[in-house]
Amino acid sequence: MRNHGIGRWVERRREKSRGSIAIAFRDQHLRYEELADRINRLADALAARGVRHGDRVAYLGNNHPSFLEVFFAATTLGAIFVPLNTRLAPPEIDFSLDDSGASVLVFQHSLTDLARAGSWSRPATRRIVVDGPAPAASVEEYEHVLASGENMSRDEPVTLDDAAMILYTSGTTGRPKGAVLTHGNLTWNCFNVLVDYGVSPGEKVLLISPMFHVASLANGAFPALLQGGTVVLHETFDPGQVLQTVQQERITMLSGVPTTFQMLQEHPDFDTTDISSLSHLTCGGSAMPERMLKAYEARGLGFSCGYGMTETAPGATALPAHMAGQKMGSSGLKHFFTDVKIVDERGDEVAPGVVGEILVSGPNVITEYWQRPDATAAGIVDGWFHSGDLGYVDEDGYIYISDRLKDMIISGGENIYSAEVEGIIMELSEVDAVALIGVPDERWGEIPLAVVQLKPGASLADDAIAAHLTGRLAKYKIPKQVHFVDELPRTASGKVRKADLRAGLVR
Repeated sequence: MRNHGIGRWVERRREKSRGSIAIAFRDQHLRYEELADRINRLADALAARGVRHGDRVAYLGNNHPSFLEVFFAATTLGAIFVPLNTRLAPPEIDFSLDDSGASVLVFQHSLTDLARAGSWSRPATRRIVVDGPAPAASVEEYEHVLASGENMSRDEPVTLDDAAMILYTSGTTGRPKGAVLTHGNLTWNCFNVLVDYGVSPGEKVLLISPMFHVASLANGAFPALLQGGTVVLHETFDPGQVLQTVQQERITMLSGVPTTFQMLQEHPDFDTTDISSLSHLTCGGSAMPERMLKAYEARGLGFSCGYGMTETAPGATALPAHMAGQKMGSSGLKHFFTDVKIVDERGDEVAPGVVGEILVSGPNVITEYWQRPDATAAGIVDGWFHSGDLGYVDEDGYIYISDRLKDMIISGGENIYSAEVEGIIMELSEVDAVALIGVPDERWGEIPLAVVQLKPGASLADDAIAAHLTGRLAKYKIPKQVHFVDELPRTASGKVRKADLRAGLVR
């Protein structure tokens, strides 16, 4: 067998897990043998439509069985899967499709307007709609496409070094970068999850975060399927529905960001819902507040926390649940198959307790950004990925995140790079300078705030900036507040002192 990629996982798991439920969605339950058949048919259908090794197949949609089917079908052929964030604005979708050169776009019917605005101008891109009728003559319906394929097992040569997925992340320069995750990156990340989070055969994982984020897909869906477990999909996050599903389906594994777990804990049904089936709670994105840890401890539950990023597929460290109290605020130890070190400005490893930049290396770490040799050379040096995050390690080897070197805001688990937003705000003729900073928010962790310096004699309505950004950027990137100043504080070299802005605006 020449195909050693992740695309054959379900096919190889079919006989061992025959009769077991692979995916549960709404009232649909796909058994492993059924899922494998659908993937085989879809792969054959995509091949008949010209998809070949190395081609890009994009997907625009929320959590849905077709997301996983398209991923496995594409990677079976050696093609590259490109998941798109449904919260992006049309120009952002258009950029990702253009930059990746996707030859196929599969999209959910409910997102037709976004798909149309972001892709209809590309006649060379085949379009396939899921969960609804074709909105145009040029669009094929997903189930018709799938039914046209034969149930045949393909053995396209695929190695662990071949690209499996491109995930777009905003950059410090404002231009999104496509992180290229290989079959090996995703496979080794699964091994890290199995070892450090103890994912067992037969787990029932409920995905409440969108799979177009690598954490939900690679730390949730993939390890569960690799172990012959069940992946339960929710299209959107609804706290009440989540609690109901945990009780009815006897969910064993649940992952999210602090905001989602806070919303669950604040729901009126939290105290009366039977959540005793849960054995794995994992949290990422930012540190879990102590009050939240205690609220879940009162229900007999603990959290495994971790640190990572898209470029590490996504795990770099993991904190076991039993150490969450003793190592409060820590992101844990480096993953079993991953190396992490903290270095000073010269690149020398620092002593315990000394803050430096976090570097990550290992088989789960990307080796390139899509068609961006400049970004690759800047981010990956001598096999080490430079995270842009500051942290330190204690005497026991536990890692703590101190700050971000990269000018990034994390709001509700979504990354917001200031340069991207600032660049568009600067298009306004009245604006002389702008700085985007994150300010604390009880629900979302932090939210973006724009500090604006106007040109002499200029005036600007408070809502003008939001109006200018709407439709061009995802809503979560648009500043929730605008603060006007006479002059932005700067260093001697002219850089805005954002730390001073935060200190002055955050009381």
